Amino acid sequence: MNRFFLPLFMLFTMVVFSQSKVGGTVIDETGEPVAFANVIFKNSTEGTTTDDNGNFYMESDTTYDFLEISFMGFDTQDIPLSSKVNYNMEITLFENTEQLNEVIVFGGKQSKKNNPAIDILRKIWAKKRVNGLRKFKQYQYDKYEKVEFDLNTIDSALMKRKIFKGLEFVFQDLDTSRITGKTYLPIFLNETFSKVYGDNTTNVEKEDVLGNKNSGFESNQAIIAFVEDLYQDYDIYDNYLKFFDKSFTSPLSRTGIDTYNYVLRDSAFIDNKWCYNITYYPRRKNELTFKGDFWVNDSTYAIKNINLEVTKSANINWVKEIYIEQDFEVVSDSVFLLKRDYMLTDFSLKKKEESKGVYGKRTTVYDDYRFNIAKPREFYKTKSNAFDPLVLNRDSIFWQNSRLESLNKDEKGIYQLLDTLKTVPKFKTFYNIVSILGSGYIEIDKWNLDIGDVYSVFGYNDAEGIRLRGGARTYFGQNDLWRLEGYMAYGFMDKKVKHGFSAKWLVDKESRLILSGGHRRDVEQLGLSLTSTNDVLGRSIASSSVFTVGSNDRLSNIDLSTFSMEIEPLTNFRVRIGSSLRTLGSALPEAFNLDYIDPTAPNGVSSEVKQFDVNTMVVYTPGKRTIGYGVERRNINDTYSTLLLNYTKGFEGFLESDFDYSKLQFSYSQPWQLGGYGRLYSTIELGKTFGEVPLSLLNVVPGNQTLFTIYNTFPNLDFYEFVTDTYASVHLEHNFNGRIFSRIPLIRKLNLREFIGLRGVWGELSPGNIALNSPANILLQAPNDKIYWEYSVGVGNIFKFFRIDFNFRGNYLENPDARPFSITGEFGFHF
Repeated sequence: MNRFFLPLFMLFTMVVFSQSKVGGTVIDETGEPVAFANVIFKNSTEGTTTDDNGNFYMESDTTYDFLEISFMGFDTQDIPLSSKVNYNMEITLFENTEQLNEVIVFGGKQSKKNNPAIDILRKIWAKKRVNGLRKFKQYQYDKYEKVEFDLNTIDSALMKRKIFKGLEFVFQDLDTSRITGKTYLPIFLNETFSKVYGDNTTNVEKEDVLGNKNSGFESNQAIIAFVEDLYQDYDIYDNYLKFFDKSFTSPLSRTGIDTYNYVLRDSAFIDNKWCYNITYYPRRKNELTFKGDFWVNDSTYAIKNINLEVTKSANINWVKEIYIEQDFEVVSDSVFLLKRDYMLTDFSLKKKEESKGVYGKRTTVYDDYRFNIAKPREFYKTKSNAFDPLVLNRDSIFWQNSRLESLNKDEKGIYQLLDTLKTVPKFKTFYNIVSILGSGYIEIDKWNLDIGDVYSVFGYNDAEGIRLRGGARTYFGQNDLWRLEGYMAYGFMDKKVKHGFSAKWLVDKESRLILSGGHRRDVEQLGLSLTSTNDVLGRSIASSSVFTVGSNDRLSNIDLSTFSMEIEPLTNFRVRIGSSLRTLGSALPEAFNLDYIDPTAPNGVSSEVKQFDVNTMVVYTPGKRTIGYGVERRNINDTYSTLLLNYTKGFEGFLESDFDYSKLQFSYSQPWQLGGYGRLYSTIELGKTFGEVPLSLLNVVPGNQTLFTIYNTFPNLDFYEFVTDTYASVHLEHNFNGRIFSRIPLIRKLNLREFIGLRGVWGELSPGNIALNSPANILLQAPNDKIYWEYSVGVGNIFKFFRIDFNFRGNYLENPDARPFSITGEFGFHF
């Protein structure tokens, strides 16, 4: 059944022995921490730098007797290591009063001029397009990936908590992370083996997943989608590296000179190749940056090894540490190809050193590189099914032959642990609670039924008063070829029962031919979107909002029946043809009516519209990634654009339909990742209605009288303040991700984030439509004299989960009850 993520209460044994482990803090004579000090095992190339608080930890498979600590302006300290494990070390550096000629130390701001490290960096830029896979016309390789999650910072107090009573068997042995020095226990393991093919001449790439395995939850696509979204591929040669929806400046970026300090620290032979070692660290705090070092070849200027560690002051939530290692192997004497990629993330509610959290560890190994083997274009168009039962249920022999890096004893034990935990009643209870919170549904496996969603049980509006809703859906598995879903609701003020029902059937997997239909009778706030939909189960937040600005009485009764056919002939290109029959009327006619002139009515005016439409919609979403192959799929990413073309034709007379008209609509939405300057969201919408139609079939400019920030609406407009039959609108919203606030000393540590928004709409309403709707008891007005516009400024990441926006109206202030200013907010958990 569908579950969002595993509860973090599963534990197992880990026994990994390293020969040298060190950890502690570097301070100066006054007791202040020394940030970015060099810490290395003496007479080796193995080392690290202290973090913002002077803390460090590292380990090695080799036994060392001394630790060397250095920093510009201080004497270098050689610290003897009395044992293989040395924790809680406190090392004091003393100010240097003499010029050091033999020992190279560094710290503070580095010069951009006459800096040999920056000279090497420029050569890396010049060569990056001819290094690695870019040197070949075609390429292919094997790829093995394992993702593991571990509960960390385990202590006796945690083990004795009541929540673990009955689960004590999981606390067998503990070990420490070689990166952070914290104890940890595994809770989840996912393995994937695939073959990757690419063609640089046509810029296409294809990945065929041949095997996928989860510990204890072999087919849970919610977990797989979460992992896929969390750990997306990246290229260290890119200017920006995206993690957790944030763009970090790469140390190899062309903008790196203004972001990092670079120091040429060492040179040595690595795998018989002479390489330079360059250390880097950020010039400023609270920016999305790394610290670490890399080794680069002296002739090809290709990276041989690189370490990246996100600075603790970086403006990112719920993440305390991010550490990355990449190793490259030499092929044909001059080609450097990625061999191993390791990433460790420490997820935690707080960034304090002692706070508990969860490690996320991804290891990717590459092998069997082959080049210049051309494939036909059709080869890249076909996609393997990553969730074919055959792929998800590979036997032990397949994994034994396919693992490019063997599982250690502890990783093998995770599979056994999860099988055991699934039989423990208390664990089942934890698992079900997390599943309900994640999916919103209560799962009844024996009936193949889900009850929910639980987040829609309670609502309120002026027509229904308090509203209660209950629903259910069929659920045999995540790749069901068909699904039935429905709900019933009751309003305690209008004392009416509402309902909605839908059915979907995936007729053909290859073309994704889907037949769907449904019926709905409910109260709805129409006009929340310029582009109309025929969703029989959806319900806008404005229809059930407890707190609103002004009167929220412009609600409609809707009786809607739909049938449609959808097909995806090309990847991310969908065509949908459907029909709908709907009856629309006002839910509160005394405050808001939908009256229009009707010569056939007894009094010449009708209050309801009965309309039959045929609709054709084309949607193109380039770059969209999905998971699963059933009638409903999950989206993995949100970085894709959406182009939509919609044509609706209304037929008068058919099934007692009232109007004959045509409507053409277009929308284009695009997120723009602007590197270190954050992300811009943009939407353009155009539309025109041909023919005369009543108010309920016109295009209402989407106002927003709720207290919530809703993208693509106008928060200073009331519902139905502007009505159009021809329109053009633009919405722009930019999230700076804290780039401005990080430069203001007094508020830098709050890690706030800045938002700005600009939106505008132009539209007109024909004289014929104005005359037809003259009996309506609201003012019919379109923004045709000038473009209506608003702007907003906002502050996000308040207490890590709240955003507040201050919205300003640009014009049309003479409208009745016009709102020149409004405040909206949003709750959400974002990295």
